[in-house]
Amino acid sequence: MYKVTDSIYYVGVNDHKIDLFEGQYKVPHGMCYNSYIIDDDKVLVMDTVDQNFKHEWLDNIASTLGDKKPDYLVVQHMEPDHSANIKNFLEVYPEATVVGNAKTFKMMEQFFGNDIAPKRLVVENGGTLDLGHHQLTFVFAPMVHWPEVMFTYDATDKVLFSADAFGKFGAQDVEEDWESEGRRYYIGIVGKYGMQVTNVLKKAADLDIQIIAPLHGPVLKEKLGYYLDLYTKWSGYETEKEGVMIAYTSVYGHTKAAVEKLVNLLKANQCPDVKVYDLARCDMSEAVADAFAYGKLVLATTTYNADIFPFMNEFIDHLVERNYQNKTIGIIENGTWAPQAAKVIIKKLSTLKNINLNENVVHIMSALNETSSKQLEALASDLCSEYVGASDTANKNDMTALFRLGYGLYVVTTNDGKMDNGCIVNTVSQVADSPTRVAVCINKKNYTDHIIDKTGIMNINCLSTEAPFEVFKQYGFQSGRAVNKFENMKFHRTDNGLAILPQYINAVISLKVENKLDIGSHHMYICTVEEARVLSKVPTMTYTYYQDHVKPKPETAGKKGWVCKVCGYVYEGDELPEDFVCPLCKHGASDFERIE
Repeated sequence: MYKVTDSIYYVGVNDHKIDLFEGQYKVPHGMCYNSYIIDDDKVLVMDTVDQNFKHEWLDNIASTLGDKKPDYLVVQHMEPDHSANIKNFLEVYPEATVVGNAKTFKMMEQFFGNDIAPKRLVVENGGTLDLGHHQLTFVFAPMVHWPEVMFTYDATDKVLFSADAFGKFGAQDVEEDWESEGRRYYIGIVGKYGMQVTNVLKKAADLDIQIIAPLHGPVLKEKLGYYLDLYTKWSGYETEKEGVMIAYTSVYGHTKAAVEKLVNLLKANQCPDVKVYDLARCDMSEAVADAFAYGKLVLATTTYNADIFPFMNEFIDHLVERNYQNKTIGIIENGTWAPQAAKVIIKKLSTLKNINLNENVVHIMSALNETSSKQLEALASDLCSEYVGASDTANKNDMTALFRLGYGLYVVTTNDGKMDNGCIVNTVSQVADSPTRVAVCINKKNYTDHIIDKTGIMNINCLSTEAPFEVFKQYGFQSGRAVNKFENMKFHRTDNGLAILPQYINAVISLKVENKLDIGSHHMYICTVEEARVLSKVPTMTYTYYQDHVKPKPETAGKKGWVCKVCGYVYEGDELPEDFVCPLCKHGASDFERIE
């Protein structure tokens, strides 16, 4: 027990007897089941704990409250590790009112019977509860990760009680890395419901949150931006770690030998990180979690009973079940008389979104030979092309980089002498080939234009179709004069000293300005190509692709007003002021259209 704030108390418990959480996740450092008390004019208990800790939990409540008795029990989540003691609580505190939503009480009756909770308060999404000093708001979070889940926000102490979100494996009395166990918990427990998590994070963005109090793991009071950023990446299925993860199974060691050779090839090709999992021996949940973290995955396995080896089958099933997406995957198959592994893997992955299957499939007939070794080299080369392209050993005169130009979307990177900067542009084209000239149009209002006008150099980073909406928010919806868009980011530079985006590009072209034309709202810069590097084969992000697949669809149903064509922000009102500026992307009224 301890104080979260002056009037909020932690009364949860630690479980060091458990070995498998939910019957499948290894928890060598135990688990905790969190419960909280808000001590106000009205006393409120937030959630119960696992059934094995009835007396410890009730003792914690009694010792915290003394002679006081709870007025409310809020049930945010009906999973038994949090709800098992509802009936026991009501036997001790029969006058308490149970607070939940309609789905909560339906599940509660399924677990405990229809006579449970005679005194109940059924709340709506956005509903409130006044405890005297503390003002609570209930935020529904369906499918994070059950349909009845809701968060509770205390506006007084600015605490978000986040149910299973922002939880982790491990007891509270054990010091361990939050990120790895938080990732393993999220991917394993919540990973399937990325869209739902993204939606509730949008709701939470409007709240002033100083503390996050989850149902598992520690109460979070510091570096909240760090945890929110991780959840944004996880729920958006973004690449978190640069490098390649290899998951393999091997019967007699020949597939393992191919994996070991691939590891050496990847490292020789500038791969920043290589993680290897032997699926027959590793913790499967760790392998699954890291598969979501890395942007590139290699699956290496044998044909087994005209299928694939069981551990690989299980691993891929976990990925498919959790909506694995936005990744590049390479395949190594091994078979002595009728190889089927690659065919089976491709079929199993066919339902996944935005998966880039590398065309260089490695076919091993029993053991590596000259042909399969060359296939392995080609696979390593493809997987590492962007790392080689960003390194000092890159081919800096690869003019096929110019083939990536089109009516696409690009990030122009610059440096003002103190700080790196970047902005989104959509007008880049090759205008001559002897000598090679490229024209770039930059809006005069952008700080980037001011920097280019002073320095005469820029980099064109060609965005690929893997780029998520966060990239456009990062480089397009804020000014480099006001924020450091590359803060805490690791990246390479071209010879002119300018940044190469660390992710989501297929080429970078370094330009030197030869001429500048004033064409009204924009400057057109006529430039010489000083470097041209190809980083991947992923297609270039076109404006059409961005509109159809990346930009969030504006939520205009039932609304009257205007919608921003750039970011989807909705302005509700009959008339849009001529001088209106979008608060998200900073575009003016001319980029808005009336909601029909």
